[in-house]
Amino acid sequence: MSDSMLQQLRLPAASLTRSLPEEMFPFGRTDELEPFSGVLGQTRAVEALEFGVAMPRSGYNVFVMGEPGSGRFSYVRRYLDEVARQAHTPSDWLYVNHFDEPREPHAIELPAGMGSEFCRDISGLLDTILSAFPAVFETPSWQQKKSAIDRAFNKKYDKALDRIEKLALEKNIALYRDSSNIAFTPMFEGRALDEAEFAQRPESEREQFHADIAWLEEQLNTELSSLPLWKRESSNELRRLNEETISLALESSMAVLAAKYGDYPSVQAYLQAMQGNLLKTVVEQLVDEEHSDSVRRKLLEEQYSPNVVMGHSHNGGAPVVFEPHPTYDNLFGRIEYSSDQGMLYTSYRQLRPGALHRANGGYLILEAEKLLPEPFVWEALKRALHSRQLKMESPLLELTRMAAVTLTPQVIPLQVKVIVIGSRDLYYALQELDPDFQDMFRVLVDFEEDLPLEQDSLLQFAQLVRNRTSEEGMAPLTRCAVQRLARYSMRLSEHQERLSAHLSELFQVVSEADFLRGKHQDQWTDASHVEQAINARMRRTGRVSRRILDDMLDGVILIDTGGATIGKCNGLTVLQAGDSVFGVPARISATVHPGSNGIVDIEREVTLGQPIHSKGVMILTGYLGSHYAQEYPLAISASIALEQSYGYVDGDSASLGEICALISALARVPLKQCFAITGSINQFGEVQAIGGVNEKIEGFFKLCRERGLTGEQGVIVPRANQKNLLLSDEVIAAVDAGQFSVYVVDHVEQALALLSGQQPGQADEEGHFPDDSINGKVVARLKTISELGAEREEDKGQEPETAVSAETPAP
Repeated sequence: MSDSMLQQLRLPAASLTRSLPEEMFPFGRTDELEPFSGVLGQTRAVEALEFGVAMPRSGYNVFVMGEPGSGRFSYVRRYLDEVARQAHTPSDWLYVNHFDEPREPHAIELPAGMGSEFCRDISGLLDTILSAFPAVFETPSWQQKKSAIDRAFNKKYDKALDRIEKLALEKNIALYRDSSNIAFTPMFEGRALDEAEFAQRPESEREQFHADIAWLEEQLNTELSSLPLWKRESSNELRRLNEETISLALESSMAVLAAKYGDYPSVQAYLQAMQGNLLKTVVEQLVDEEHSDSVRRKLLEEQYSPNVVMGHSHNGGAPVVFEPHPTYDNLFGRIEYSSDQGMLYTSYRQLRPGALHRANGGYLILEAEKLLPEPFVWEALKRALHSRQLKMESPLLELTRMAAVTLTPQVIPLQVKVIVIGSRDLYYALQELDPDFQDMFRVLVDFEEDLPLEQDSLLQFAQLVRNRTSEEGMAPLTRCAVQRLARYSMRLSEHQERLSAHLSELFQVVSEADFLRGKHQDQWTDASHVEQAINARMRRTGRVSRRILDDMLDGVILIDTGGATIGKCNGLTVLQAGDSVFGVPARISATVHPGSNGIVDIEREVTLGQPIHSKGVMILTGYLGSHYAQEYPLAISASIALEQSYGYVDGDSASLGEICALISALARVPLKQCFAITGSINQFGEVQAIGGVNEKIEGFFKLCRERGLTGEQGVIVPRANQKNLLLSDEVIAAVDAGQFSVYVVDHVEQALALLSGQQPGQADEEGHFPDDSINGKVVARLKTISELGAEREEDKGQEPETAVSAETPAP
């Protein structure tokens, strides 16, 4: 291969990275910059978020799509906080006892801030009740009225007994009475007889006495037949007295509350119901002297104190709520239960609000990855958003079939903007699988993974660094430190013209660099600290890559970096172990022999090759057929393998190396092992871009460096990846010194020329290649194999196989 061709394909050291001149950083340190309040390079996402938040119609909830670490959550939270401060403060909502049906608590709506005030007023009313009762039943006025009621009853009772007593004396019988019994005793000569004396009386007297007793008892029953009526009248009078006393004692306090909340009908209705229920509660619970003051207070609170489920401060703006653990209870609230002798019971006071209650009238932020796995939650959230009602229930209680008294609280109107943050995969999966998703979340906020590298973006990048260091109390960064950090951001984006939007990883480097600065007791964070932090991160996660490199050096993994071999070349792969991503060279081998099995992908045959890798191997057949087998069938048997790979293989970046190894095996032309190659090809032999190009180049460079750089070693990558080259300073220095090379190619034949050291050969006007060229040798070998296969078919007494086109069904 000519030197001029090599120079055209070899990249100079300056092309292997993107330099950032100091003029692009017009500051000395980051503390000289103004704070940056926006989000870096996310214009489309910002516009979409502003629209989604401002759109008042239903269904315009927001799905924020992007990768973790892109600043999507922090910006959404910051923007919502800013918007919410200017928004109307929503109403307070309280649950109160429904005295007629305690299982169905009523909901009361009050202006913001009045919910807690109403609770304080009710608490003050309960204090008044506790101080007034039972003291009001001990006043002279109440005692006199109660005594009058008792005297009226006793008067009727005594009058009836007096009449019976007169009748008894006429019969010479005495009437005795105590608190519970009335008895008759015979008399003789004005003295009551005991049982012994009575037994000595004549039988006729005894019989007459028994007859008189029976008659007196009948008369007594007749006189006392109205006794239940007297007792009922007395009880009613006493009840009316108590109610009048209670109402009089509560009148002033209730009147104050009624006047204060006169504009709120639901509160008025509750106060009236409360006053009516208090008439019974005071008598049944507060008059009982066995209860202590704390017990009586608790009894009153359990029945009358409101339960605030949504409370806000006055003029506090709309709420912004982030629920990090969106279980059903945490999102929709829950009904708590208490146990009494094995039975579960509850009351309106045990209703606990969820995130939707707290966010009602404002904004609720959820993470899709945590939301969707929770049972019942997604469907319940859609129902709530569709009906605009917030219903509190216990779905798990129904599944367990537990014997418990539950509640059916009154539903609360729901007006909330839900912002779900998730990955692209989840968004597209929901679009495909859930027909309701598009109607519920009509606004997509798509955060970019990278952004254009421009003067403005670099300045905003520095301002963001300034924000973070200021917020976390870290030292400012110098211009050189920001410059090195920007280069690291470019490396993360894998593009010379773009910065990475994964800000979290960049801020981790800043934090670690600040730690190293403090360790060295330096005043500012400089480029050296950033460089040390980046290298330290690589060392912490570099155990696996170092172990693989040692195995190559020890000959456990067979990779040659010198000499030439037929049917073999060095491919470049990328491995990921946790958060460590590194390049590893791998030997690609190909063998060819007569037959009609076609190109066999060994990785696919043993189910290690994933679909994209298998597609790349199948494209090789298309290229061989179109480039070489125009005059005879492509009837060969070939095997391709990625040697010493024991895991799944995916991606088509090995197809360029595989076609070169296959052509080498066909033409019996050795390939230089001082090169490593990566790239994808199409059926026309054009080389296409691949991913992880920097890691791949650096992985082969490390192996060459450990064995000793010879100046002949290098890598071959697609020209389309030239903009993705952001190599380490060590590789750039080696290329600049002529110890290592990076070549870019557009076509298979350019790569083949580099690997073989000779031109593949150009076809003439009739489509024939020179016999001594690589392409000519491949054509001759394919023709020989095809003819050999035809002869074998004839020897078997069969017709020769013919090529089968894609349009013709196979026999």
